[in-house]
Amino acid sequence: MDSAPFIGSDLAWDAGFTGEGITVAVIDTGTDYTHPDLAHAFGDYKGYDFVDNNEDPQETPPGDPRGGSTNHGTHVAGTVAADGAIKGVAPDATLLAYRVLGPGGSGSTENVVAGIERAVQDGADIMNLSLGNTINSPDWATSIALDWAMAEGVVAVTSNGNSGPNNWTVGSPGTSREAISVGATRLPYNVFTSEITTSEGVEYPSAKVMGFPNEDELLALNEGEYEFVDVGLGAVSNFEGKDLEGKIALIARGEFAFVDKATNAKNAGAVGAIIYNNVAGEHPDVPGMAVPTIKTTLEDGQNLLAELEAGNNTVSFDIEFAYEVGETVADFSSRGPVTGTWMVKPDVSAPGVNITSTIPTHNPENPYGYAALQGTSMAAPHVAGAAALVLEANPSWGVEDVKAALMNTAEDMINPATEKVYPHNTQGAGSIRVLDAIKAETLVTSGSHSFGKFVKDTGRQVEEQSFTIKNLSGERKRYSFDVEFTGNPDGIRVNTSNNLNVHGGKTQQVQFNVQVNTAKLEPGYYEGTIKVSDGSVIIDVPTILFVGEPDYPRVTGALFGKEDETNYYVGSYLPGGAEVLAYDMYLLGPGNTIGGFLGTIGEFSNVPAPVHEFTWDGDMNGTQLPNGDYVLAVYVEQAGEIEYRAYLVTKN
Repeated sequence: MDSAPFIGSDLAWDAGFTGEGITVAVIDTGTDYTHPDLAHAFGDYKGYDFVDNNEDPQETPPGDPRGGSTNHGTHVAGTVAADGAIKGVAPDATLLAYRVLGPGGSGSTENVVAGIERAVQDGADIMNLSLGNTINSPDWATSIALDWAMAEGVVAVTSNGNSGPNNWTVGSPGTSREAISVGATRLPYNVFTSEITTSEGVEYPSAKVMGFPNEDELLALNEGEYEFVDVGLGAVSNFEGKDLEGKIALIARGEFAFVDKATNAKNAGAVGAIIYNNVAGEHPDVPGMAVPTIKTTLEDGQNLLAELEAGNNTVSFDIEFAYEVGETVADFSSRGPVTGTWMVKPDVSAPGVNITSTIPTHNPENPYGYAALQGTSMAAPHVAGAAALVLEANPSWGVEDVKAALMNTAEDMINPATEKVYPHNTQGAGSIRVLDAIKAETLVTSGSHSFGKFVKDTGRQVEEQSFTIKNLSGERKRYSFDVEFTGNPDGIRVNTSNNLNVHGGKTQQVQFNVQVNTAKLEPGYYEGTIKVSDGSVIIDVPTILFVGEPDYPRVTGALFGKEDETNYYVGSYLPGGAEVLAYDMYLLGPGNTIGGFLGTIGEFSNVPAPVHEFTWDGDMNGTQLPNGDYVLAVYVEQAGEIEYRAYLVTKN
């Protein structure tokens, strides 16, 4: 309700573009096509279920012995094309659902690839994949499949992943060379200060607003004095036998999600919650909590418990507006670059925090519901819906045109912590603006560029690149170019045309090169922006280059499982290969820690990227290792870097 208008969807609707005639494939956990907000978007053919191999791609219901029920795909579909209590970005688009993730929301790479292929064959114009893994490789099967989908003329949109905020955390298929990878943002919001008071002389200096359903409910806490009740961890059982009606729930952090604690408090009748930490320090803000929630440190939480023990069981609040924060990138949103191609990812960003959309309730008495979720899974369908509006408005555009329009017209976001523009590998080209993309008169493709690695120890190295300018207007435009690298580092020089005349409706290629003197530059990556101007509009094209060997993770995951009755497959994902590779087995210690060393089960050298695998017979020091949980540690030496990463595995 807030996010679609924020990116300009309502302006596109007013201009006459609602997604009519455009088909969007939702490749996910299935979709509840009977939901009243979604039923209009489905025809007789709903899509395909690759989990159960039929033409009924419904969500997984409760009671499936293979795993839990799902609602993810329905939520994604609602953001694309709902038209009811929720209005999606493209409310008149046609939907197809492909269930590739089954019970519990898990699935196989094979099914995801099959879903991509079927969506292309079924004539989808756009596909959305709010799914992925943590493998930072452009050559993983799902990434390659999206490259092919784009080559077949289908606009492929995918989530960038939820493993941020560190660099190199983008996972496949967000690593695709061609698809539109999407990061998540939080809509502008107001920040409030908070003070809580119990009895005279007791202070709680750490009290801060953690989250709330809306500002009215938050500020309503100022209106009186409330009883507060200790409910431990805030589980449903902790509320049993306690009267919370109109009161404040005092809750400890731990064991399960903050949002569930707040929801349990609301269901018990509480009007607010105070959640105190279970360790030293401050816990995170969580937008969209079911009740207004204040957070405190462990020390202040213990003081509140002491007040209750002393019979002082009332609390009052003083909550005031402090300032507004603009659109920001979510901390959880995965960052680039991509290993191997060294590309900037995400390509663009869109709202992905506290997004309310459609879900199945799996309750026959009240089957259709709504929920607020967050993740790059919620951001991607905003872009898929936007692509539908752009395609409807510009039916002759190809997939590169749609991608370029969304990237070229995106808005930069400012990090409030630094008061500087977010890096390209955090926000991509920026936050999408639908109507601007629809009305673009110039398209610059590709929408971002990587010059790759400059590895010479001394002297100069030159790399060439090119991009294409398409003048969509009816008149000749004169373009000028400027390239700026962050910090204006000495040692990087870019040469390109000073000016270029392009006639209306024509396309021209622009050649440019970068000369890097590595002797003047510290190893690392350098971000820049190519500014293309027609005299009135400036298009920013993100670019990046690396000096020296990039600091990408040398190992990004492990493989372990039963190969046959007597053997096991063991392996790892190696973005750059490995000069030295070893697999060590440890006992599993208390609290999922690393226990005693058992031995090395495999040693290898000069292993190529991106995947290594071998067969192990289960033998450890001359005897069969008993079945159970263990820690598999992978040792990698590559290009002067050493990594040693541990993974929980089960031998059975």
